[in-house]
Amino acid sequence: MKKESSKKTSKVSQKISVTSLRKMKEAGEKIAMLTSYDATFSALLDEAEVDVQLVGDSLGMVVQGQESTVSVTMDDMIYHTSIVRQAANRSLVIGDMPFMSYATPEQAMINAARLMSEGGAEVVKMEGGAWLADTVELLSSRGIPVCAHIGLLPQSVHKLGGYRVHGRDKASAKEIMQDAKALEKAGAEMMVIELVTRELAAEISKAVSIPVIGIGAGAGCDGQVLVLHDMIGIGGRYMKMCKDFMEGSTSIKQAIENYVKEVKAGSFPAKEHGFD
Repeated sequence: MKKESSKKTSKVSQKISVTSLRKMKEAGEKIAMLTSYDATFSALLDEAEVDVQLVGDSLGMVVQGQESTVSVTMDDMIYHTSIVRQAANRSLVIGDMPFMSYATPEQAMINAARLMSEGGAEVVKMEGGAWLADTVELLSSRGIPVCAHIGLLPQSVHKLGGYRVHGRDKASAKEIMQDAKALEKAGAEMMVIELVTRELAAEISKAVSIPVIGIGAGAGCDGQVLVLHDMIGIGGRYMKMCKDFMEGSTSIKQAIENYVKEVKAGSFPAKEHGFD
């Protein structure tokens, strides 16, 4: 008699890849993404069919209790990415490149290679505009998939003077659009756009062929991302762009499932979660 395997399989056996995300954009299917920092939550997100798990340097604030993300090290990111990757059988796993780990293209290549080979990241994410194009092009040409991050750049919060909405005037909106196009041309596979006006985010999503994931950027993006701890109400922070999905849910898993459903249906984010 043939023995049945005791190994658990994901509801959807096909592993999500950057190619999957492009196909989802082309088909008009919204992409659900959440941050993830450990194996326990990673397994929950995988079972809830979250498409992308971002091992964000936001761990500096929500896990380590720091005031910003700038203290997070390369070793921190490799460690957390490796344990998330252990449990993510379906979701695509993106690892954040921490502050000053990609100051030069050569430095970026060395650190991105570590994040992939030691941490198991399938994509690396870097914050920056058109100035980052040469770095993206180098990494892409060496087989390292890149997720760009434009709009609000948390690693530059001290220079920016705090967290504020970007793209409200014509000059900054034009610059952010140029950033998006330059990074796509350089070879970025996808991008996160944070805290920009909903109108600008929708225009960028239409202007580029790669998936655009919004956070505080309205419903016109190809997908959405939130910080996991914020969307289940344990982050101790309230932000307009977020919603407490634990409200009305009987478990954390159900809250995550509800998030996925609302993103896929286009009901989250609602108008009150975005900016004009």
